[in-house]
Amino acid sequence: MRAKRSLGQNFLVDPNAQRRIVEALEASADDEVIEIGPGQGALTRHLAGTVRRLTLVELDDELAAALAAEYAGRGDVVVVHRDVLETDIASLLEDPARAKIVGNIPYNITTPILFHLLDARPRPERIVVMIQREVAERIIAAPGGKTYGALSVAIRAVADVERVMQVKRGAFRPAPDVDSTVIRIRPRVPVPLGAEEEHDLRELTRAAFGRRRKQLGTILRDAPEYALAPADIERIGGSVGVAPDRRPETIDPPTFVALARALRGIDRPRHLGASA
Repeated sequence: MRAKRSLGQNFLVDPNAQRRIVEALEASADDEVIEIGPGQGALTRHLAGTVRRLTLVELDDELAAALAAEYAGRGDVVVVHRDVLETDIASLLEDPARAKIVGNIPYNITTPILFHLLDARPRPERIVVMIQREVAERIIAAPGGKTYGALSVAIRAVADVERVMQVKRGAFRPAPDVDSTVIRIRPRVPVPLGAEEEHDLRELTRAAFGRRRKQLGTILRDAPEYALAPADIERIGGSVGVAPDRRPETIDPPTFVALARALRGIDRPRHLGASA
């Protein structure tokens, strides 16, 4: 089957890379695994028969039909023909908190898929995904660098992230225009932030990194979603130990979390607890 550019399809054909991705998932015979975008089944064939239940979520009509035919009659492999972004992941699982997720994620919807998985309650135990290298670098980046930003903070405030391996574009057919990186995400337990707190954090980082060349005090004063008075800026900064002249890229995720929490007690143009 030919890859469909409209669905961001690039099929992983390197068997060594396939095995290493599956190994990084650390799935056992008792585990439930969801594979996102199984495509032609490159990872599926390494997983099928090794875990208790494997659920394949595939949007493409032809690929979903081919996978359903290949695994017909098997109770341990289920094909779900659906858009993962419109799928309640927990509804596919017996125990969502112990689930493991794996997939070669389309580059054009990487961030929505990651947040879709992390917004689930409970979150899966482990997520191993191959994504565009530049996006992976943004997620893993340390404070102080040019690639550190809102995505870094939002994900690493709730999960531990590590780089598993780099994958060159030649490992795919057709070859994409960029290299890829496999990352492993381990959501923290217990959940460190409530849903409203995560909304607050994302709102704050969007405002901050949308103005990353400005100082924090200037951002909190000028951003319409905050519009704080100088006295409030000084008080909030002092309460979390961050000076108003700091720039967003120098502030680590825990400090952003503390800042978002402190801002909840300040009168603002609109209520921070609104739904995301």
